[in-house]
Amino acid sequence: MKKEYVKYLTIFLITVLVASCKEGTRYETTSGDKTPPGKITNVTYKPLYGGVRFFYTIPRDEDLLSVDAEYTNAKNQTFSFSASYYADSLDVYGFGDTIAYSVKLNAIDRAGNRSETLVMQVKPLESAISRVAKSVVVKPGFSSFFLDWVNELEQSINIYVDFNFVQNGTAREITSVFSSNFLTDRRFIEDLALSPQDVVTVKVKVEDRYGNLVTLTNEWKINLYEDSKIPKDKWVLPQPNDTIVGVPQFYGNGYEGRMAYLIDDIIDRNDNRNFTHTAGRGRTGVSADGNLPWNAIIDLGDYYELSRIVTNQRHDRANDVEQGQFYRSENAGIYNMYFLDEDTGEWELISQHKIPVPVGKSELDIVKIARAGDMAYMYPDDPKYTKAARWFRYEALKCFDDNYNSTSANCLSEITLFGRKANR
Repeated sequence: MKKEYVKYLTIFLITVLVASCKEGTRYETTSGDKTPPGKITNVTYKPLYGGVRFFYTIPRDEDLLSVDAEYTNAKNQTFSFSASYYADSLDVYGFGDTIAYSVKLNAIDRAGNRSETLVMQVKPLESAISRVAKSVVVKPGFSSFFLDWVNELEQSINIYVDFNFVQNGTAREITSVFSSNFLTDRRFIEDLALSPQDVVTVKVKVEDRYGNLVTLTNEWKINLYEDSKIPKDKWVLPQPNDTIVGVPQFYGNGYEGRMAYLIDDIIDRNDNRNFTHTAGRGRTGVSADGNLPWNAIIDLGDYYELSRIVTNQRHDRANDVEQGQFYRSENAGIYNMYFLDEDTGEWELISQHKIPVPVGKSELDIVKIARAGDMAYMYPDDPKYTKAARWFRYEALKCFDDNYNSTSANCLSEITLFGRKANR
């Protein structure tokens, strides 16, 4: 029985070895090969937004490497696309209109030989960039305005924002450019020192990497909202575990951390160790009560209508070039905001905010972004003021780690609020 087992195992290993060697020949250097592969057959296509998807049967050549597609647009720009030999489809994008396009298809072997060219006439659906342009929305904000859009194919695009206004009697024209490849995106144009009476005119253009440009025919005329930083000199933090309308005040005096640092207008730079720390028992200060969610409750000392919040994280580095804990461990990444509605005697949820992690930035850039603080509107999709309130509540829910699922949100450096004094 043992001999039979060894015999079959040997046959199996030899078979695998032969098959592997045969497959490996596909990748051998074949510089002397001048024979082109056969052409692809049974070609059909499916129209896509701004493109098409080709389906086909590949030739049976053993050294086949890929199937390539190529087209030239009206600007005489040529774009190429490729799919591996084991795929049965190939996507081609970048068409700026629904007219007919000629696409060349070739099979390519390991030596770089090209098959006989097959030319396909195709008609795509509405261009992807046109759909992005139709989705653009411009909304006024506080001393700013912002744009939302949807990019279904998540292609790389540029958004050109041309806006003009009159400031102190002087006409100004400005262009801002944003690059993105996210499914949905929101970008702000901030720090516009304008009054609510000043009109801002906004025009938008959208460009893709295939040379297509769409100029939106409509323009927006908007008036910005006005707010200011709420002074902190009258702010008061209740003591840990003091209950305010059913919610315990958090514990933030762990290790070097102190609750008072949360509202002292000083940002943590590690040399000053200016942050609050829950030491893993932030809910009440009692370990058995756990850490999250912990609530930082602030008596604002007067009544305000709130508009925005800026939060600053703990850095935990002695320099300004390392990312450190920014957008990482221990810092709160998701939080809720509430105000105390004294008419109902209940905490009113304002909104939840998830602090975005900077993408494609150097450590130095990340430090600069974090130092400036993360700004969020109380009502992000429909900017407005809250009802007049004296009590504000920040509820930490999750840390940045583990894709915002970590419960180790122990730290925060500063909370700053914006709004306007309420008439009461």
